[in-house]
Amino acid sequence: MTAAGGLSTRAATNGGFRGALRDGLIVMWRNLKRIPRIPELAIFAILQSIMFVLLFAFVFGGAIPLPDGGNYKEFLMPGIFAQTIAFASATTTVGMTDDMAKGIIDRFRSLPMARSAVLTGRTLSDVIYNAGLLIVLMLSGLAVGWVVRTGPAEFLAGVGLLLLFAFAMSWIGVWLGLSVPTVEVAQQVGFTVLFPITFVSNVFVPTQTLPDWLRPIAEWNPVSTLTASIRNLWGNPNPFAAEGLPAEQPILLTLIWIAVILAVFVPLGVRRYRMISR
Repeated sequence: MTAAGGLSTRAATNGGFRGALRDGLIVMWRNLKRIPRIPELAIFAILQSIMFVLLFAFVFGGAIPLPDGGNYKEFLMPGIFAQTIAFASATTTVGMTDDMAKGIIDRFRSLPMARSAVLTGRTLSDVIYNAGLLIVLMLSGLAVGWVVRTGPAEFLAGVGLLLLFAFAMSWIGVWLGLSVPTVEVAQQVGFTVLFPITFVSNVFVPTQTLPDWLRPIAEWNPVSTLTASIRNLWGNPNPFAAEGLPAEQPILLTLIWIAVILAVFVPLGVRRYRMISR
């Protein structure tokens, strides 16, 4: 089988779309089964997220007043959720690089399975992994005083938007994970890319507090639009420095960002996977 046959040919020999979906779910289950075997990964991810909640809620919260006098803890928690989801790509990057280094992807390629299963299985498992982190974070948020002030439909819509964003970010991780040589490099790349995106945003502070030249960048940042969307859906404080699409239609803009990320990084990830399969 040639690389040009790629994903489609291998999928066709195993039942077309159904076969590819079945293989993807099997790989997803394989990835999820690794979590209990390496509990330190989930434990430290949870502790890191809880640390951000406690630090900003109790240490910095009193020093960061909101322009409208709103509750900072309610303002903070949607940002923490968005930050955690944004880091989904780092999880995927490290996982893909680790599988490459250990030869696991080579073993998958030798099996009679859809090649797409390696990528879809990884992204779907990381979405489920991040859903588990969100549950822990929400319980932590409730403990420090965060509440959802809207109904169940809005709450579920917010959760769905977060997980859809996690799916998009995981495809960035797929491409990065297949492009770097070692796990150590993957960790550094993930941190270097995501750190400015999450901090030059409205996650921890209102954009009104930022310099004028930096404010538009922060407001159009996909992490900012996701955070603003969740605040709107859940009735949490959502101050904005200016009018415009990010302020008036954050949900629409977030969906556009998700579509753009998928349109760019799904083909890049698939292309990179085909290149290493030759």
